[in-house]
Amino acid sequence: MTTGLRSGQVADAAGVNLQTLRYYERRGLLAEPERTSGGHRLYPEEAVTVIRVIKAAQRLGFTLDEVAELLETGRHRHGRPMAGLQLRAAHKLAEIDARIADLTTIRSALVDAMDAGCDDLTACAVSQTCPLPFTDLAQENRHAQPCC
Repeated sequence: MTTGLRSGQVADAAGVNLQTLRYYERRGLLAEPERTSGGHRLYPEEAVTVIRVIKAAQRLGFTLDEVAELLETGRHRHGRPMAGLQLRAAHKLAEIDARIADLTTIRSALVDAMDAGCDDLTACAVSQTCPLPFTDLAQENRHAQPCC
């Protein structure tokens, strides 16, 4: 290969730094590029697209391991580069829905604490009227037997 993009050009075009580029290479997310006779890396133009896809998938909540699996699945499904995405997106959506439910519960508890006038964490923890969930835990701990 006599043409291609050098590391800095790929990193700039994809909006990442050189360390990210090298890291993706080490992780196998990005194919190891060919080298010039002087040892400079030369990436195909598609490398910019791959990096942009990786970053977009991360913004959607996929881990690098999940992205690696999606990329690998796409490489082995000739003509169907999105194979596997439907199932993984459904799983990710379920995770996000669970996190939203958790955050909604936390938000509600904090609003209740504010409405109840809770101002001292320690005092609130032992108060019967504190709406925060740790009230029950604090009371359970008072009745627990010492472990040692």
